[in-house]
This record gives sequence, structure tokens and C-alpha cells, in this order.
Amino acid sequence: MAREKIKIKKIDNITARQVTFSKRRRGLLKKAQELAVLCDADVALIIFSATGKLFEYSSSSMLEILGKYKLHSNSSLDKVDEPSLNLQLVERDEVRFCKEIADKNRELRQLRGQDLQGLTIDELEHLETLLQGGLNRVLKAKDDKFGNEISSLQEKVLLRRILENMLIWTFLEHKSEENDKVSKEAGKPS
Repeated sequence: MAREKIKIKKIDNITARQVTFSKRRRGLLKKAQELAVLCDADVALIIFSATGKLFEYSSSSMLEILGKYKLHSNSSLDKVDEPSLNLQLVERDEVRFCKEIADKNRELRQLRGQDLQGLTIDELEHLETLLQGGLNRVLKAKDDKFGNEISSLQEKVLLRRILENMLIWTFLEHKSEENDKVSKEAGKPS
């Protein structure tokens, strides 16, 4: 028994339309996924229902695929518009930078001990190595600071001792001169 070919037109019955939308949406999503897997293609599918609800599928990053789409949809082989090409390159770079920023933010959260649930043992060991290296650099910087402060304090103590010795020497010289003066005056006849 062959299937009956249906006429493609808007379905008047709302319930039947919703059921058809749901079934065909699932089929379309399945076909998009199959196309991505079988042909190693970048596939992005965006569907809005009659009520405005969003359904989407992407084989990789939706942002990357949309960036590629923007890059290729505005260009034409016959007419290359230099400012448009520059804008496309900037937009492509923006997509790449956004992805890099997201990756770096994720790495930063992981270094802070957050978002660790999905990491493998190897990734956790790599993170531990990074943290240990960072901790070693912090400890070395702290030790260097302490060493510099100790050296500075030792120099200040040495300088203070030199000044104290100079003051004592000056005081003793002055006292010796006073004693000599008093001795001379005592030896003079009045």
C-alpha cells in the first residue's frame, strides 16, 4: 500500500496543525542531526512555532555557524565589496574572540574551584598542576618580598648602629676636650 501524497497547504484545524508541526519538527531535527553526522557538515536549524516558541539545533557552536553564514551570505564571487569583506572578517574575529573569552572565563572559574563537575581525571590533574605552579610562584614572590624586607631592615639596623657609634664617639671626644679644658683651667693660677 503506497502512501497518499498530501497537498501542501496551511492546515485549517488548529489541533491537527500543532500535531503536524510537532511531528515534522522532530523529523526535521532528526534529519539535520543525521546530515551533520553522516556528512561531517556544520548544520544549524532555527524554528519558530506559530506561537513564537523557539526550537534550535546546531551540530557545533550556533555562534560559529551563524558567523560562517554571515561571512558567506553577504559575499558574492562576481562582486567583492572591500568594506563588506573587512566587516565580515571583523565579525568572524568577534565570534572567535567571544569563544576565546568564554573559554578563558571557564578556565578562570575552574582555577577558582568552580565548574569542576564535567572534568575528566586528566583535566583535573592538569588543573592541579597549574594551581601548584601558581602557588609556587606566589610562595617565591612572598619569599622574595620577605628577603628584601629583611635586607632592608638589616641595613637600617646597621646604619643606626653606625650613627649611634658616631654619636658616642663625638660625645666622648667632646667630653675629652671639656676635661682637657677644665684641667688646663685648673692648672692656671687665678
